[in-house]
Amino acid sequence: MSRRETPMATTEAPPRPSARRRIVFSAVLGVISTLLFWVPWTGLLAPGAQWPVAVTVVGTAVVVGAWVAFPLLLIRSFTRHSDRAARIAMPLLGIAWIAFAWTLVTHVLRLALAVAGVENPFRARFVAVLLVVLIVGLSLYGYRQAMRVPRVRRQDVVLPRLDPAFDGLTIAVLADTHYGPIDRTEWSRRTVERVNELGADVVVHVGDIADGTVEQRRAQSTPLGEVQAPQRFYVSGNHEYLSNAQAWMEHMAELGWTSLHNQHRVLDRDGARLVFAGIDDITAAHSGEQGHGADLAAALAGVEPTDPVVLLAHQPSEIGKAVAAGVDLQLSGHTHGGQIWPFHLLVRLQQPVLQGLSDHGERTRLYTSRGAGFWGPPFRLFAPSEISLLTLRAA
Repeated sequence: MSRRETPMATTEAPPRPSARRRIVFSAVLGVISTLLFWVPWTGLLAPGAQWPVAVTVVGTAVVVGAWVAFPLLLIRSFTRHSDRAARIAMPLLGIAWIAFAWTLVTHVLRLALAVAGVENPFRARFVAVLLVVLIVGLSLYGYRQAMRVPRVRRQDVVLPRLDPAFDGLTIAVLADTHYGPIDRTEWSRRTVERVNELGADVVVHVGDIADGTVEQRRAQSTPLGEVQAPQRFYVSGNHEYLSNAQAWMEHMAELGWTSLHNQHRVLDRDGARLVFAGIDDITAAHSGEQGHGADLAAALAGVEPTDPVVLLAHQPSEIGKAVAAGVDLQLSGHTHGGQIWPFHLLVRLQQPVLQGLSDHGERTRLYTSRGAGFWGPPFRLFAPSEISLLTLRAA
């Protein structure tokens, strides 16, 4: 082989898919981190404010330190399942998101003040001080909202095919408890107490019990075994498939819940029938867990065409399949109602509904819970948590 041919022979092979994914993830995380911390810097330490040098230096050092630490802590929390890293990274993510969003809002105010003739440095300093107040105030408010026991949200749901024998049947809906790095065992107990106060005929958990394995979150999830209802049904969410969904199904069975793993159960009242069916989360098919994957046909196998069906499906995006199958009511969670304003705008890009009761097709209705807990950042901003109490009504 000639020297001229040598470079082609020694050219590096394309990175493996796993390496490529790591590169893409790192690049995306880098861009997001930079935006989350640089944009607030432009609002808090804009040159037009003419802050003293010490303020600018210290403020910039804090922002840069957070910008460097955040991705490192986030990666550690995911790759090494470090709760300690997550307890720093996730609040930091929430505060950074609040700062990012409200900096954009105050930039509009900054422009309005400029048009009105308000000069710097007063204009820039006024906006910066207002921004600090907003970030601190909204972070404290959002944390309080995330950590409180969810309020009960009541909703009547008319189902035209429901037999009058089931008129008035109540369903308490839990979703997205997301037990995680912050120990919320006491919150779990108090949430279960509130569910029990409702005296519902059926209690359902529509997925995302926890972030972590059963062993990691056993103490927080165990109070679910104290839920009191004649029927308790559970389906998996996407987060269970990050930490062994089968183990979570077995754990829920130990706690006395029926896992509707592409299955259904029939409730009978005086000869009238009402079907509760459940499917695995849509992400199950790619999780690598044997025997898992959303299968609505299997869940409805044996159901009579005249039977009204309540379907438990973690993500509202499954509503199209529910409509095609003639389901009467789908119960979902997943969206958190957006959790931290204005993240709901991004959620709506993926999900057809953000929260509440909606109609689809000729007879299918969808109820989307905002969820009881929170994912990641321990904040809820203008998207309050809920325990839903649905009362079924015949037409």
